[in-house]
Amino acid sequence: MTAAERFFCADAARTRADSLAGTAPYGSVWVLIEHRGGWPPNGFDGLDLDPSTKGLVFSAAQSVRARVLLIRRPGRRGPAGPRRWAVLRHETPGAYRQQWGTWSHDQDLTEIVDALGAPGELGCPPVFLVCAHGQHDTCCAVRGRPVGRALSERWPNLVWECSHVGGDRFAANVVVAPDGVYYGNLDATSSVAVLEAHLADRINAKHLRGYTDLFPPQQAALSAVLERFGPAGRHDYEVVDTSREDNRWRIRFTGRPPHPTAIEVVVHSHRTPPCQLTCRGLSMSSAAVYEVTSIGAD
Repeated sequence: MTAAERFFCADAARTRADSLAGTAPYGSVWVLIEHRGGWPPNGFDGLDLDPSTKGLVFSAAQSVRARVLLIRRPGRRGPAGPRRWAVLRHETPGAYRQQWGTWSHDQDLTEIVDALGAPGELGCPPVFLVCAHGQHDTCCAVRGRPVGRALSERWPNLVWECSHVGGDRFAANVVVAPDGVYYGNLDATSSVAVLEAHLADRINAKHLRGYTDLFPPQQAALSAVLERFGPAGRHDYEVVDTSREDNRWRIRFTGRPPHPTAIEVVVHSHRTPPCQLTCRGLSMSSAAVYEVTSIGAD
């Protein structure tokens, strides 16, 4: 295959106009482990660490459904000194907790186990995680690294490259944690604008994949609400009821003024025709799509 014929999943997804809405993985806890060397295709699972330590961290993370991500600062030359780890947790609306530590030896990572059971600190700034896991998917590196550089020039202390977060075809992907917000289809310019708006608590639907405390149909419904009524804060809308009949969901939101106070959204799901969804996955797969068919507001 020539360079001109090489398949890039993010290019194909844009050509197909794949929908972003409703594609954020569910979850509210993240474990971050700084690793400055190359990342194996399967991330943390593939690291050459002390087996006992790795097993403890994996079991503790699994018990709270935490996602374990490898992180590093953007750029070829990272900082010297001890590496960092973190546990980030999204609890009740507005209660974002973080706990950070350092590690020099594999056994130091067992502190993560205790951190997963501790409350963590409130009031820390969010973390911007840019997927740049080239060994997992080419598009994550090709599109993610320029975004990481652009964001780190603007917010050097908040930005990390990270291992696979899902949705390779939507690269560049950025996760804001522990806010639990996924953005996709970003580039160096749009990423800065999107995250400036995020920090101002003005979330826009255009690049939004979803909130990780919502399930895909709810995420799609919220994206439609933001598109219809304009940007809003992370917790300006709350899901108060969700009902399902076959492939149709009826989702009700309450909104904080000046947003509509009561909204009902109907979402239908279907699957796409089989296609190649990732750069490395050669098999054909279909994806779930959540299409909003009606929005009503009081």
